[in-house]
Amino acid sequence: MVGASGKSTTSVVEDYLQVLHYLTRDGSPVIAARLAERLNVTPPTVTATLQRMERDGLIEHGARKEILFTPRGRDVAENIVRRHALAERLLTDLLKMPWHESHEEAHGVEHVITPNIETRLLQALGNPSTCPHGNPIPGLGTLAPDEFPLDQVETGDELIIERITEEAAEDLQLMKYLQEHGVEPGARMTVREATRFNALVVLEGPRGPVPLGLPVAAKLRARRV
Repeated sequence: MVGASGKSTTSVVEDYLQVLHYLTRDGSPVIAARLAERLNVTPPTVTATLQRMERDGLIEHGARKEILFTPRGRDVAENIVRRHALAERLLTDLLKMPWHESHEEAHGVEHVITPNIETRLLQALGNPSTCPHGNPIPGLGTLAPDEFPLDQVETGDELIIERITEEAAEDLQLMKYLQEHGVEPGARMTVREATRFNALVVLEGPRGPVPLGLPVAAKLRARRV
């Protein structure tokens, strides 16, 4: 795929840029070990790919060895993330694919979306501002300023589910569980239990109670009402 500068990027590099965007957007300092974990590759593989990306002017390293976007790298990453989100919308809104399957399937579509197809998809989809899981599409949507991770709730909180992060979306069984229990963007929930000692959050929604472990809850974003 041709990036913003006219130089081509491989699908592997695009995958790295995509994950870097997600981690950076959600406030996580990005180091090579975190990338290896998220991409399920070995540390030497990550190191070699990052060296190539730095050589190509897509990333740089900060004072604490954290991985940072260059302006060009950020532009290319946002373009990839936008294509991925539009691919998800194509699958769910037009092809009626189950919501929990769209993230994984979109990876096979995003790399072949040309600028012309992107323009036509935006028109066909009505210029959506988020992906089906509520995450903002670069250039079209923004994060809610009052959102917070769901592992920070207290018993009795009244919530609106804002979004389900891509880290959660990578787990097909988790996404199926969330969809079956109505935990989706815009859903109103009450926190019936939030206990740190047993690492559990129990939400109550229209479809009944929804137990979530704190590590899972940390991958969801909500806002209080």
